[in-house]
Amino acid sequence: MHELGITQNIVAIVTENAKGAKVQRVLLQIGKLSAIMPDAIRFCFDICTQGTVLEGAILEIIEIPGLAKCRQCGAEISVDKPFGICSCGSVQLDLITGEELKIKEIEIEELCV
Repeated sequence: MHELGITQNIVAIVTENAKGAKVQRVLLQIGKLSAIMPDAIRFCFDICTQGTVLEGAILEIIEIPGLAKCRQCGAEISVDKPFGICSCGSVQLDLITGEELKIKEIEIEELCV
């Protein structure tokens, strides 16, 4: 399960950017063609955040659908695999979206003094 290592890296990046502040929420974008299972990330997130500034944080995941552009006719088509066939018959596709793994937002607790 490579999601454990990915989640550990996400926690490390968010922790570094939070600069010691308590993290309330993390928003990830995960492409459907990325071979990363969102449910596995959710499971690992609860484990990896224990004892960190992310403990108890809400994890939100937005799944980005696969989209490709045909080199032959220029059409953009939806794909659910990293390959496909255009309605023109071409298999020469360039992926536009679907391979993402982004930390889109982090929300931290702001203390008023």
